Amino acid sequence: MGSTLLQASEKIKGIIQSYNFLDNDVAVTVKTLSPEEAIGRPGRRDFPIVTGKERVIEAEFQWAKAQVFTDTPKEFSGKLREAIGLPLLSNGDRAIFIGVMNAVLKRLNVFQATLHCRDNEPELCAKKLTVQIKEEYKAQKVGLIGLNPAMLESLSSAFGASNVMVTDLNEQNIGKEKYSVEVWDGNTMTEQLVENSDIVLLTGTTFVNDTFDRIWKAIQLYKKKYYIYGVTSAGICELMGLNRICPYGRV
Repeated sequence: MGSTLLQASEKIKGIIQSYNFLDNDVAVTVKTLSPEEAIGRPGRRDFPIVTGKERVIEAEFQWAKAQVFTDTPKEFSGKLREAIGLPLLSNGDRAIFIGVMNAVLKRLNVFQATLHCRDNEPELCAKKLTVQIKEEYKAQKVGLIGLNPAMLESLSSAFGASNVMVTDLNEQNIGKEKYSVEVWDGNTMTEQLVENSDIVLLTGTTFVNDTFDRIWKAIQLYKKKYYIYGVTSAGICELMGLNRICPYGRV
């Protein structure tokens, strides 16, 4: 388990203990959503959740719900103490833990928008982020970690394909051209992407697949601006003071 998730897990355990949630044996549930339940009916059909490469799980703690992306969906039903005691050695367990953490923080009103955007909102999100990067940071070259097709299309259109880099872990994408941008191997070329970018956009799923710390090391080494986007990263970013953006997250 990466050190960032480890530090966040210690913080959330302290918060949970301070509210005596463990003593009350509060139950939590985690279920896997269908693509339509998670993202509605987007106009485009190339999102990983639609193609079946990823799924969204939903954690529920009392009335609070939170959603997390993962390539290894697992369901869970049990006590809060069991959920936060998971070993976090697999994508499935990390996804459950992160979902439960986000639901607990939502229950405590730390934040509210923990549900994924739907229908045409992913497209609107990509356009909004692109405009913000272009206007606020005057960026010339953008690195995208994790192939979000709406995001890549918007970035490629706004900045020009030659000024956009993207890495992914899906072998079916690596080496192929998407929106005039070649998809690099996220296992071997992420550091190169960070080094050559003015700003880096990375998916919160990097916490689930345990690649965040390697990316974060490169971001710090090369002193790059960055944003972590999406609902998955809500809790970790809040607890660890990381830059997160999620303009269309739902309550």
